[in-house]
Amino acid sequence: MNFLKSRNKNTLRPVKKHGTAKRNTLSQYTKRTLGSGNLRAAVKLPENENKNEWLATNTVDFYSEINLLYRLAYEEDAEKYKRVGEGFPPGFEYRWADGVNIVKPMRCSSPEYVDYVMMWVEDQIDNEDIFPVQETQAFPTDFETYVRDIFKRLFRVFAIIYHAHFKTIERLEAAAHLNTCFKHFMFFVLEFNLVEEKELKALKGPTGHMIEAFKAQSQQK
Repeated sequence: MNFLKSRNKNTLRPVKKHGTAKRNTLSQYTKRTLGSGNLRAAVKLPENENKNEWLATNTVDFYSEINLLYRLAYEEDAEKYKRVGEGFPPGFEYRWADGVNIVKPMRCSSPEYVDYVMMWVEDQIDNEDIFPVQETQAFPTDFETYVRDIFKRLFRVFAIIYHAHFKTIERLEAAAHLNTCFKHFMFFVLEFNLVEEKELKALKGPTGHMIEAFKAQSQQK
């Protein structure tokens, strides 16, 4: 528990910038494509682009979006869910381990869990051996494994937001933005098979609808 207290304990992480000009360009491409209304086109690997660069770009962008969304809820709900095991989706209790500072999965509250996730993701993004900042530097051969682990944990943050903080998000009139961001996130997850089906059960209804919408847009020409 002391490790959490030694770092930022309120989850207000800074928005991450892209490490290379190429990723910044790809990020701008995504924003333009989102305006077309076809999320399938927005998540598909652009022609002649490197898959790892595309995964890296979207990892940073989704991290920043989720960070901002959770900030809204946290600032309103800071006094809630202080006990171990509180604030998780029904039937789930996420436990934290990063394999380095905390090896054995540890019980915590949902705010503590989110803080661990956001700090850990930020550390992964800042690690130049995983997310290279020189365009001549190669990605690690297991880069997709890192990305899948990041997306699994970011999905869990979405699940916590929806189950523990959605009323607050609605009161702040941010529900539409949350829903749009989550749909974009899920389309990207489905496009590249980044989160296991067992994880999706934490938001079974919404993810089921997303899968059907993804399949429908995939069939459009």
